[in-house]
Amino acid sequence: DENGPTEEEGRGQEMKEEVSSLEREQIRAIQRAMDAENERVETAQLLPRPEVTKLRQSKKRSAELLRLIDLDFSITFSLLDLPPVNEYDMYIKNFGATNTKQAYVQCNEDNTDREIQTEETDMSDKWTQHPPESSIACGGPDVSQEATDSSTLMNMDSQRLLAFLRSASQVVAVLLEEDRAERHALNRLRTQTDSLSFSDGCLQLNTKLPFLHGRQVSLLHFFQAQRQTLISVHAPVTKPSAVRLDSKTIICIWHIWEPSRPQKILLYESEVCCCCFSPGKTTLVIAGTAVGSVVLWDLREPSSLHHKLSVGESEWILRYPTFSTGHTNSKQHNVKLLNVNNCSCCCLKQISVWSLESLGLSFQLASLDENGLLNLWVVVELPKVSEAGSQTDLGLWPGGKVKLLHSSSVQTCDTRNIFLSSYLNSFTSQTLLLKFLPSDSSHYLIGTNMGLVWHGTTHGLKAHPKFYWPQVPGFRPVQVKSIEFCPSGDPYFLVGCGDGSIRLHSVLSEEPVLEWGGTSGEVGVISAQWSLTRPSVFCVLDTASNLHLWDLLEKDHQPLITEKTDTDRVTTMATCGDPSIQNTYSGLALAKHSGRIEIQYFNKRFTVPTPADAEKLASLMHDAF
Repeated sequence: DENGPTEEEGRGQEMKEEVSSLEREQIRAIQRAMDAENERVETAQLLPRPEVTKLRQSKKRSAELLRLIDLDFSITFSLLDLPPVNEYDMYIKNFGATNTKQAYVQCNEDNTDREIQTEETDMSDKWTQHPPESSIACGGPDVSQEATDSSTLMNMDSQRLLAFLRSASQVVAVLLEEDRAERHALNRLRTQTDSLSFSDGCLQLNTKLPFLHGRQVSLLHFFQAQRQTLISVHAPVTKPSAVRLDSKTIICIWHIWEPSRPQKILLYESEVCCCCFSPGKTTLVIAGTAVGSVVLWDLREPSSLHHKLSVGESEWILRYPTFSTGHTNSKQHNVKLLNVNNCSCCCLKQISVWSLESLGLSFQLASLDENGLLNLWVVVELPKVSEAGSQTDLGLWPGGKVKLLHSSSVQTCDTRNIFLSSYLNSFTSQTLLLKFLPSDSSHYLIGTNMGLVWHGTTHGLKAHPKFYWPQVPGFRPVQVKSIEFCPSGDPYFLVGCGDGSIRLHSVLSEEPVLEWGGTSGEVGVISAQWSLTRPSVFCVLDTASNLHLWDLLEKDHQPLITEKTDTDRVTTMATCGDPSIQNTYSGLALAKHSGRIEIQYFNKRFTVPTPADAEKLASLMHDAF
């Protein structure tokens, strides 16, 4: 029936009613539980609570106890303990084999560096060279510590010791020389056969040495500071000899109290024309050569640097030049040298002994050649010595420490002079001789081949007088062979010429004080030398080997004594003696054609000075002007 409820709708209505009853029952159960819970809450709230004061007391006690409690930091623990790695472990770690371990046996427990118990081998570096190029043929590192310690303990004055050894050795050498003369019955130095009429005795130097055989003596020169030291130049020979030194020039340095052998022997490859010593001491020898070189020897060099020559049982040291300008690029001479003079020793009368010692090895040197070129040099001592030689100083000998530096040049004898131009058009001027004024080393005199003497200065200023003429003015082809200043310091000098004339000049006047004609006709003068103790006595050697002794106190117009030596001609001479000591020796050193060298001592008549000597020269000067 469409209008009445269906059966299904009825069932649905019943089910709803059942569900509603169940929900209501659940709601009531929940309500009951809530009520019970509320009752419990209310009951708990009604129970008695603890007092707040007890809680505060507990909190206070806990705070007081915390103040008394602290952490203990006395014990520390390392979180990472990594020991350092030594060098050996680092090496094994980097370079050792992988997964391997090296082990060693250590015998000596205290020694952690050695793997076996052995002593270390002593090693030292050594070197040698043959043949030796210097004084040291072998060597090595520095001396041992023991030697160094022992040397430091020795405290000495080396300069005083050296001076003592030099003087003592000189005395011992003279004593040995006298003993040798007594053993050989040669103690009598005075012999009537060799002595001259003005001589009080004769002493002969031993030139009978193998390397001096057959050589002529071209030059003799005494050292101004030490008058007993003589230098002799022995020219080369043409005939061959056993020692094979024929083409070389030999220079011997003698001590006249030791005539048996020379003190030093110097060698040079070519001809030596002139030489001189250094000032103060016989330390350096400077020579001028025929090839235009200036050479220098340092006598302080050890003998091991030079050549040794053994002749029989004797051994000789032949010294080669320490320095030569011939191997340098500096300005030098191109022609033969005529003179080499030491400018520092020109004023020895005004210089004390201490000043001479203080000059050292730094002094000025002058050299003159045939063309009139005057070169000034400075001698310099190097601070260091190179035994291997120098790559810059090609003229320096290996091991040498003294050299020459070129300072300046002066062209002497200027041909542009108005007074000489007309004459020199037909005549070639040539310089022959150089001498520095003793009172002023900046002034020099030059002997020419025109019979006159030039006067010049090293700094280029004009000098007065310009010339020193003969007694008859004018030019003549006469060579000036000798110029010698008065050793007493007076302003006088002697001029010896090739025509045999001799002139006595004053430095202040161009005209001569006295002039003597040729002593033996056309025979020329080789050398004119003052006596070193008497200024009124001088000696002249001519080309005929005649010795003329002048004493102006007794004769002022001719020689007092003339000695002829025909058997063995005299080639050159030099005066010896010491003017600073009274009653001492004085004499002449004569070189013979045979190569002999002898010293003729003046007797007291020509040795002892008197005040009349200076008065005589002053009177001659007054009479002439």
